[in-house]
Amino acid sequence: MLKWGSLVTATLVLAVSLTSCATPNTNSSTEGGRSATASGGKSRLDIVKERGELICGVDGKIPGFSFVDETGEYSGLDVDVCKAVAAAVLGDASKVQYRPLDSTERFTALSGGEVDMLSRNTTWTLSRDTSVGLEFAPTTFFDGQGMMVPTNSNIADLKAFQGKSICVEAGTTTELNLTDNLRKAGVEAEISTFQQADQAYNAYLEGRCQGMTSDKSQLLARRSKFPNPDEHILLDVTMSKEPLGPVTINNDSAWFDVVKWVTYGLIEAEEFGIMQANVEEMLESDDPNIRRFLGVEQGLGEGIGLEDDFMVKAIEAVGNYGEVYDRNLGEQSTFNLPRGQNDLWTNGGLMYSPPFR
Repeated sequence: MLKWGSLVTATLVLAVSLTSCATPNTNSSTEGGRSATASGGKSRLDIVKERGELICGVDGKIPGFSFVDETGEYSGLDVDVCKAVAAAVLGDASKVQYRPLDSTERFTALSGGEVDMLSRNTTWTLSRDTSVGLEFAPTTFFDGQGMMVPTNSNIADLKAFQGKSICVEAGTTTELNLTDNLRKAGVEAEISTFQQADQAYNAYLEGRCQGMTSDKSQLLARRSKFPNPDEHILLDVTMSKEPLGPVTINNDSAWFDVVKWVTYGLIEAEEFGIMQANVEEMLESDDPNIRRFLGVEQGLGEGIGLEDDFMVKAIEAVGNYGEVYDRNLGEQSTFNLPRGQNDLWTNGGLMYSPPFR
C-alpha cells in the first residue's frame, strides 16, 4: 500500500502543451509601495474587492480536495483555501464562486481573467512558473505520482507494463513523468491520454487500460468513489514529487502577496496553536508574535492591502492548516491519511511559514 512518507525524487519538466496559453495581457502600476499589475493596470485584489466575490478555479471532482456533492456544496482542502482567501479579503468565506476546470483549461481561465486564482491540485514546476507565467503560493499538499492497478492484475511494478496500456489525463505533468519513468525503466507501454479525468478513469474501469496514473492523493480520492474500491490497489511506486498549491497570474504582486500570506497564515496559525475554537481567546494573548499575527498590534494587514485582522477572519472561517487537513484528508475524514511530509516542520514535516512581522 501507499507510503505517504516516502515521496521521492523530482522531475521538473516542460508542460509544452500549456505554454501557448500562458502569456497574460497585463499592465503595471504601483500602489502604496506595492507593485500591482493586472488587467487594465488594476490589481486582481482591487477587482475582487469591487466585485465582492472571489472566483476560485477548482477541480470539483476530487474528494478531500475539491468536490461538489448532490446539493451543490463544495468541500475539500482546496476549497477551504478559497474560503480562507475570501474571508481575509472580503470578510465572508461564503463570497466564493467556484469554477470547475479540467487540466487543459485551467491556465487559460487564469490568464484570461476568468478566475482570480486556482486552488486545484496544480503542481509547481519551473516551466509553469516562468514560461507559462504563473505565481505559485505556498504548497498546501506535498504529493507524488503513483500508479493504480486492478488488485488481481499481478502487476507489481512499472516493468510489468511492457506491452500494456496506461491511462493518464492530458495536459498534466503526470503524462510527462510517466513517459520519463517508462523510458528510464526500458518499458514500451501504450500511453492513452484523455482530456478530462472522468474519461481517463472510466477507460480504466472499463478495462481499456491496465493501469491508471495520477497524483497519489487523487488516485485514492477517486478510488473511494469506485463501485468496488477494494478491487484496486496503488503500487509502491513514486514517479515524481508533486508540490500542489494555489496559483495566481504573474506580474500582480499585490494579489499574489494576499494569496501567499493567507496560505502561510494557516500554517503559522497551527504552529501558534490558534484554532477556530480559540481564536477569540488568543486575541488576549500576551505573546507579541501572536498579537502581531492576529492584528492586535503593529498593523501587518496594511502592507498587503487588507485589514489587520485578516488572519482572524481566515481562521474563524476554516481553522488552521492542521484543522483543514484533518477535516478533509486526515483523521476526521474517510481517508485518514497520515500527515507525513504535510506535517509542521516542528513535527518532522515540510510545512513552514516565514515570520509574520
